[in-house]
Amino acid sequence: MVTDGEAARRPLSKIRVLDLTNVLAGPFACHQLAHLGAEVIKVEAVGKGDLARNLGADPDLSARGMGISFLAQNAGKKSLALNLKDPRGKAAFQRLVRTADVVVENFRPGVMDRLGLGYETLKAENAGLIYCAISGFGQDGPWADRPAYDQIIQGLSGVMSITGDAQSAPLRVGYPIGDTVGGLTAAMMICAALNAPTRGGFIDVSMLESVLATMGWIVSNHLIGGVDPVPLGNENPTSAPSGAFQCADGLMNIAANKDEQWEILATHLGRVDLLEMPAFATREDRKRNRLRLKAELETVLTTRPAEDWARELNAAGVPSGAVMRVPDILAHPQVAGRAFLTRFEDVPGVGRAIDVARIGAMIDGGRPAVTTPPPELGADSEDILRDLGYSGEDIAQLRAEGVI
Repeated sequence: MVTDGEAARRPLSKIRVLDLTNVLAGPFACHQLAHLGAEVIKVEAVGKGDLARNLGADPDLSARGMGISFLAQNAGKKSLALNLKDPRGKAAFQRLVRTADVVVENFRPGVMDRLGLGYETLKAENAGLIYCAISGFGQDGPWADRPAYDQIIQGLSGVMSITGDAQSAPLRVGYPIGDTVGGLTAAMMICAALNAPTRGGFIDVSMLESVLATMGWIVSNHLIGGVDPVPLGNENPTSAPSGAFQCADGLMNIAANKDEQWEILATHLGRVDLLEMPAFATREDRKRNRLRLKAELETVLTTRPAEDWARELNAAGVPSGAVMRVPDILAHPQVAGRAFLTRFEDVPGVGRAIDVARIGAMIDGGRPAVTTPPPELGADSEDILRDLGYSGEDIAQLRAEGVI
């Protein structure tokens, strides 16, 4: 029996999503929908599957088609291996579309039309279909036909130009932020479309525009304030002292963005003298003299470990935190104690347990979560086709002839 809490954490439990996507932006979008309860059927190329199956830090898993890049964002999905270039594969897909609420693809614009499976064709099969196309630059414009990977988007969007400092910029952000933000944008738009009074429509997600939309302060400082964005390294351009500071064992972030926080910080560090200096009298003064102020504060901060300072400063009302490594934060009780990670035992195709991240939110005190591990290529093909009305003989023939 499903409890009210479990039902609340699966708001998309009656939604069927067809995931034709590869690598990251699209699979990540559909992974969010799966966590929220949607049935996600991953439609993959026969004999190949999602390219991410062959990517990741474990060469053995990549060779087996269960690469870590695939495992990271495909738990909870089903896999249908289908040749969409074969008329029988197209017919099977169209039959499947009649049962679906959402189709998601991240091919270059025009690919699905050339396959004979574009939005207008699929809408004729299912008038209420929500069709989401994720691409680097959107479905039109002078760059629409260009291929796009995360690093290309990071460079074109201006993200790299403001990452690093004057000596190191431009730098790539250390994870695929363009793909991830594009995927989150797609998931948000799909959820919104599912709530429309009348279902159905074409969603055009541009990774480039998705990233630009998250750069609100940077973009607005340029458009409204006439300020040309520049790389400031670990410094916060809106305030000071606000950024990363050297402690005895490493860096810590301090965000003394309010005047009262600045006063608490200086007092706690035993540097009340700084409060009397004209160079640091106002927010704008501190911003202009941020490097000098940083040096003054670090004469004290470097005498003790970052976590000690962070504990004391947070208690005093100054937001602070040590700069941590990924393994350390994953193991920390703040993350480990909130069921952010889930474990799947003896995963088929992997042969051992794996831990993967869940969605980054809770509903009514519980975290939405999928219950099945990432699938092997085509693991659910027969069951899906059988539910569509194909006989055992039909399925056997389709398999023998490479259609599934």
